[in-house]
Amino acid sequence: MKNKERLVRYYQGTDNGALAARLIELAEYVCKGRPYAVSDFVSPGAVQIGETICAQDTDVHLQCDGGYEGAERVRMAFVRNGYEGAVDFSIRACRLVWDSRYRLLTHRDVLGSLMGLGVERAKFGDIIMAEDGAVLLLDANMESYVQQHLQKVSIVTVQIAPYDLKEIAPRQKKVKEIKTTVASLRLDAIVASGFGISRTKAAAAIKGERVQLNWQPIKSSSREVRVGDCISLRGKGKMEVGEITGISRKGRTGVLLKRYI
Repeated sequence: MKNKERLVRYYQGTDNGALAARLIELAEYVCKGRPYAVSDFVSPGAVQIGETICAQDTDVHLQCDGGYEGAERVRMAFVRNGYEGAVDFSIRACRLVWDSRYRLLTHRDVLGSLMGLGVERAKFGDIIMAEDGAVLLLDANMESYVQQHLQKVSIVTVQIAPYDLKEIAPRQKKVKEIKTTVASLRLDAIVASGFGISRTKAAAAIKGERVQLNWQPIKSSSREVRVGDCISLRGKGKMEVGEITGISRKGRTGVLLKRYI
């Protein structure tokens, strides 16, 4: 693979070093003759790494699939240019159903139950919540194991069955625009304003590694954000810095935040 060593050096020592190494290895398999090679489920940040790898080598291109239109977590395929066959992403869906009295069960509850079974996060994709259950996207090799062993979410008994990917509706993003002013464009100030918490709590969340900036862990409260940055706070959701609207008479910076709800 062209420029392999340069790519490895670029990502070494970063939080993405191990992930980048795995993706570079997949791309190399294709360069050595495979028609394609598919990754585990990854976040949007990993897709950016995949695009960077493909940009360094004209022999491969990237395809992504999360099981349905608009999926956030996807599997990436490095595909040899000229290959005209289909790519098998090996994605399946399961439908979880529970008593509607327990509608307060959350995405975190389902995620925790799966992790409690010993299933690696990379082996399943989006968890689509509904009032009386959820749809889980997962690696085809994990389908029978999850169906056999996932009997409860939290303390609630669940029923689980295969689900047709074609039945999953495209993901519709609902956006709430927040126009506010901040003392500075520091990450803790933006997190506080966008998620409606105190700046002290925002700083604590960043220190506790509950905040990601552009899908990457961030530990510095003083990091300045820019237009287009995506910020997530575990348990609160995601938002994007949409626009810097100017400086007020009191010297505060106006920002437009787009929070996904």
